[in-house]
Amino acid sequence: MTIQKQLPIEGYFAVLMSLLRDRVGFMAEIAKGDGIKHKITALMFSSSIFFAIYGAIVGSYSSWMQSISSAVKVPILYLMTAIVCFPTLYFFNVLFGSRKSLMQHLAVLTAAVASISILLFSFAPVTLFFLITAPDYSFFILLNVAIFGLTGIVGVYFLYQGMQMMSHQDDINGHKNRKSLLQAWLLLFAFVGSQLGWTLRPFFGAPGETFQLFRELEGNFYQSVLQAIGNLMGL
Repeated sequence: MTIQKQLPIEGYFAVLMSLLRDRVGFMAEIAKGDGIKHKITALMFSSSIFFAIYGAIVGSYSSWMQSISSAVKVPILYLMTAIVCFPTLYFFNVLFGSRKSLMQHLAVLTAAVASISILLFSFAPVTLFFLITAPDYSFFILLNVAIFGLTGIVGVYFLYQGMQMMSHQDDINGHKNRKSLLQAWLLLFAFVGSQLGWTLRPFFGAPGETFQLFRELEGNFYQSVLQAIGNLMGL
């Protein structure tokens, strides 16, 4: 898979497009160690842009200050979640027989996060449509929880596929253990992401409240979702 000579920014997005067009070939290149550092840099850059765009849209529900804040916090949310969970993924895989390098593991994780970013970006027109036509706070929260959840599921499934492809080339005796570990790690990634998102809130900004960069830690993400459902149903 050869990427023609381009300007740096164009080259970064070209890497993302190559991932979208040929995931199997892209993962095969990672397994062979081809252009790992460039792939990681390009995917982190392009995914940050897409996360920031989506964050700006959801933050615009409240104010322009919240829009800017969310444009910064959404990329941070996914980057920090990956950083927190990555050591567990790498060291446990190595412990159970993986021969792939730290950079190869990081490249697969970055590819999964980039996939989430482009999926979120694809939902941006839908989110903007409901923001304009149905500006109900509880509905908007639940809509975005559903979008974040759906894109996250697809992204971690992509990660699962990528890790499985690399795992087949490693020690076959540890393959079953690594598969079980990966399934447990995906749950860890989801829990860390949801809790970190709760810690970094607000992303939308509650109606009638002044701008806040962060809120006090109280309750949890799941209680907030249940409360939004209750408000939407009039309970």
